[in-house]
Amino acid sequence: MLKRIKFQAVPVQDQDRALAFYTTKLGLQVFTDQTVGPMRWIELQIPGAETLLVLHHRPEHEPAALPAVSFHTEDVNATYDELQARGVAFTQPPTKEHWGEYAAFKDSEGNLLMISKG
Repeated sequence: MLKRIKFQAVPVQDQDRALAFYTTKLGLQVFTDQTVGPMRWIELQIPGAETLLVLHHRPEHEPAALPAVSFHTEDVNATYDELQARGVAFTQPPTKEHWGEYAAFKDSEGNLLMISKG
């Protein structure tokens, strides 16, 4: 029986650049960074969370219009302010919708990401 999502893969062109973005700007921690055959396998973790984020190397990566990941937060405005202070450039400031609140930004590779509550 399924129990949880183990990891979500995010396609990136430059793993070092993406690793710096996700650890320095978003505060994720390295769970594993190792070589598996010819491939580098990087798993990141939100402190205390079970689901991992994998920075999957794709040299010809073209970012999609849909969010690659939505991070849950209890306070969208406070998280927005904290991430902006760390240099994250938002494409959508905190916005209230009928289902909750969100703000959107892009990572170092052009992937659309969100913080949301609701």
